[in-house]
Amino acid sequence: MQLGIHLPHIGRKASPDNIRRAAIQAEALGFDDVWVSEHIIVPKDAPYPPSANFWDPVLTLTWAAAATTRVRLGTSVLVLPMRHPLPLAKELATLQNLSNGRLILGAGVGWLEAEFDALGVPFKERGRRMDEGIAMMRAVWSQDPVSFDAKWIPAKIDAMRSQPQPVSPIPIWIGGSSDAAINRALRLDGWHGSRVTPEQAPAMVKRLRAERPEPAFTISIRIGCNASTVGGMRDTLRAYADAGIQHVMTAPDDRDIETYLATAEAFRRAGEGL
Repeated sequence: MQLGIHLPHIGRKASPDNIRRAAIQAEALGFDDVWVSEHIIVPKDAPYPPSANFWDPVLTLTWAAAATTRVRLGTSVLVLPMRHPLPLAKELATLQNLSNGRLILGAGVGWLEAEFDALGVPFKERGRRMDEGIAMMRAVWSQDPVSFDAKWIPAKIDAMRSQPQPVSPIPIWIGGSSDAAINRALRLDGWHGSRVTPEQAPAMVKRLRAERPEPAFTISIRIGCNASTVGGMRDTLRAYADAGIQHVMTAPDDRDIETYLATAEAFRRAGEGL
């Protein structure tokens, strides 16, 4: 089983030094990847997310890439319909090249309607914009010159060029547990779910493997972990591994960096040998 850790780029822990320390520690401990999340703008009194201090995910991963050489760099998740695909494709291709091919694009449709409203993006079109945005980015990444007939996203692309193209293909893992999200994941490179218990995992794996049996299709989940739960984490990870989950990423919710680093180390020890 592969293991990942969420970087401290949210809330009171977020700082250049803390992000760098966490990325370096993750690589030293043998984690497979480090991860970031995304919110651009949030309502003042919203119950979630708990903090509006969300450092930009792509720039955070670029900072982490500069401090590491091996660990992969993932997004959990980028809300693709909120962004225009062309500048995002440029940013991600640049990060892929700066990191020598270490990027994993975890992507989702989003859920916070007020955030879409603030950005001027139609919330009810987010699924269609998601699919078209992925197709547009893949076209830009693989064709030179590129032409693309856009329907939902304002764009006129006719025999145009955008470089650099990625040094290697960027895998796309889709987050979400709806039927639409799972079907979207099955058309791409992996599924990156959350809120899946060890008891629910076997049925989910069976559903995904029925259509995508090849190991290259990655089944990944995101779970929480803190100082009070890490003691029993080995049994949890073993249950996920037995169910066929290939990759687990944890997001420690501890609020100070020293506890975060200690929790990350304990989580990594819990996964040794699985």
